Amino acid sequence: MLKQVIEVHELLDDAHVTGSMVESFLRKRGLDSILVRKIEGIKDSTDFIRILVPGRSGKSSGGPSPTLGIIGRLGGIGARPERTGLVSDADGAVAALSCAAKLADMAIKGDRLPGDVIIATHICPDAPTNPHQPVAFMGSPVDMDEMNANEVDPAMDAILSIDTTKGNRIINHRGFAISPTVMQGYILKPADDLLDLVEWSSGEMPWILPLTTQDITPYANGLFHVNSILQPSTATKAPVVGVAITAVRPVPGCATGASRETDIEEASRFCIEVAKAFTSGACRFHDAEELAKLEALYGSMARLQGCGSQSQVKAL
Repeated sequence: MLKQVIEVHELLDDAHVTGSMVESFLRKRGLDSILVRKIEGIKDSTDFIRILVPGRSGKSSGGPSPTLGIIGRLGGIGARPERTGLVSDADGAVAALSCAAKLADMAIKGDRLPGDVIIATHICPDAPTNPHQPVAFMGSPVDMDEMNANEVDPAMDAILSIDTTKGNRIINHRGFAISPTVMQGYILKPADDLLDLVEWSSGEMPWILPLTTQDITPYANGLFHVNSILQPSTATKAPVVGVAITAVRPVPGCATGASRETDIEEASRFCIEVAKAFTSGACRFHDAEELAKLEALYGSMARLQGCGSQSQVKAL
């Protein structure tokens, strides 16, 4: 699906790109269930876009097949006027929208998936930057609660969250990695079905993104996070897996010229294979019995989906 990645990359590499332009691009490919919302932040705005690709027996038409969510996580696709051009942080949006384009092209050719796929991301060509170690991150015109409200859909039975994850020293590999499954405050083992799909789609051994407890808590608590890749897990009961587009050396999220179309293509193609398998009931994100045992032994960890003690948060 390199063709779709290149097309979307060129579409978004525009100082004047809007959610409406992306909507028009996708409607021309046959997708007609698209919602674009412009959300105003304190200093700027961004266009959230949500796309439904209906399946043959998906829930949107009253069918029983499960729904996969694909979220392109990012602060912004550009950091203008500070930086000129598409930034590294844009990879999540490019990948998610490329998946939408590919699924649309497949449907036209007769390959509709069994279940629905919901794709969500946002379009902001002039987002702010934020200080972060070891390299600067991209900020966003809106806060994380607003992002989750517009990107996480209750209809999603499982979620792939795609995010550029190059600004760190804990995953040193050029390509993509997947995270362990995160569900209702628990970090579970990497799903065997997903590891199979990584191997089959990439021809390589899987790379796993290390996670800490902090990474699966909300940004608003002020703790250190590797990035925002697992933030959707704070707003859903569904299992969430991060799809991290990675690099050998730390790369700032606001760096331009750092997006590699071939890496984005690998991550996107993996997501398409997950969509095929999950919506047909042939892929599990977690072991339900194992999670039930965890909760029986240690109780619910859903409190990690919240910001913790509000008095402590205010004090910090």
